[in-house]
Amino acid sequence: MRARLFTEENRKWWTLGAVAFGLFMIMLDNTIVNVALPTIARDLQIGISELEWVVNGYALTFAVIMLTGGKLADMLGRRRIFIAGLAIFTLSSLACGLASGPEMLIGARIAQGVGAAFMNPATLSIITATFPPRQRGMAIGIWAGTAGMALAIGPLLGGVITQKIDWSWIFFVNVPVGILAIVVARLAIRESRDTSAEQRLDLPGLLASGIGLFALTYGLIEANTYGWTSTRILALFAVAVIALVVFVVLELRQRIPMLDLSLFKNPTFAGANVTMLLVALAMFGVFFFVSLYMQNILGYSAIQTGATFLPMTILIVLLAPVAGKLTDRIGGRWLMGGGMILLGISLLIFSQLDRSSSFWDIFPGLIVGGVGMAITMTPTTSVAMGSVPVDKAGVGSAVLNSMRQVGGSLGIAILGAIVAASVSVPATDPRAPDQFVRGFQHALLAAAGIAFAGAIVAIVTVRHHRPTEVAELAAA
Repeated sequence: MRARLFTEENRKWWTLGAVAFGLFMIMLDNTIVNVALPTIARDLQIGISELEWVVNGYALTFAVIMLTGGKLADMLGRRRIFIAGLAIFTLSSLACGLASGPEMLIGARIAQGVGAAFMNPATLSIITATFPPRQRGMAIGIWAGTAGMALAIGPLLGGVITQKIDWSWIFFVNVPVGILAIVVARLAIRESRDTSAEQRLDLPGLLASGIGLFALTYGLIEANTYGWTSTRILALFAVAVIALVVFVVLELRQRIPMLDLSLFKNPTFAGANVTMLLVALAMFGVFFFVSLYMQNILGYSAIQTGATFLPMTILIVLLAPVAGKLTDRIGGRWLMGGGMILLGISLLIFSQLDRSSSFWDIFPGLIVGGVGMAITMTPTTSVAMGSVPVDKAGVGSAVLNSMRQVGGSLGIAILGAIVAASVSVPATDPRAPDQFVRGFQHALLAAAGIAFAGAIVAIVTVRHHRPTEVAELAAA
């Protein structure tokens, strides 16, 4: 029975299913918690600063350990690290649901971040090692569609569970999904690792990258709270720059570096990573502030806000695999450029929203943005992973995902600063909504400019190779 179930052809799709389950949990936990925060604060009697760490503890740990997770996957085996990450994530989700106080909840969220950082790079590197170049784009399209669906339905699902059941179940739902994914992963995924050279853990590089990413991400998260020119934030950015420069110097001198910087000599890999940074910078902040706009200005509930994003979600889920197939056939360069242009147009549409706007004013931006996201994210991921040797897929995946995490944090911080610059009165002041809308419009115009810049980067840097050709060149 098992032999019939896991034939050579079927095994690939079972493998994709297992990593998609894991990815779905990781991405869902980026957004599902946000709408439950007021209820969590009330039930556990915790303050704003502790509540922020419920979100930031996960995001920080995820960003800081990602490179380490990718390197460990290449060294010790991608299936092994993926299953280890799944187990950590599943157990910590159970602990989150059982938390009776802020200390336990924050600690469990940090543990979730560790599990996610192990799982996320492994998902892409497993796909890269499992699927041949001619099918890789389609597989990555399904991967990207899963991520987009999880990010978008998170607020809706979180709102429904919090209002209709109990906030703890936003974590408990991960437990059966995680157990199922572990079983399928053990049965279906074949082990793969970097066999190209002697392997060892680069501890100095790990420490330098960890300090640099922590200082950068924490500084971006807290910049609008303390002020961009405050001593705390400037010190964090200085530490980030120094630590990341030290990391680069170490990696150039190490015999066996954690991150092979020669990967960036490939303009396609470098361009795809910059494009990913820019798309995350433009769009993650927009999701955050469009949600605030709908709830605080238009008076939508958490469930209504989540449901409003469904047209975009459905388009991403349906079109991402199609974009993957097209990438396999024609390459990713013009898809990436066209997708970023569509994202820029959608942001221009959103920038016209005001206090009297309705769902039908938001709808065109959701449609154009859904198409743009689908035909940008999948080719960008496919092109980046197709331009690194399979042996380095874990580290390549970790770099790409780190770009997305840092870009998302940077986007929320920068767009938040633009919004905050327009708001000069307390939230209770009758002028506050108009000031917020003005800042919101300015932020969206800035995000549109970032998206159009991303289109130029993609078209100029990404070479017009199909993934099969890219893989052959990388191997050579």
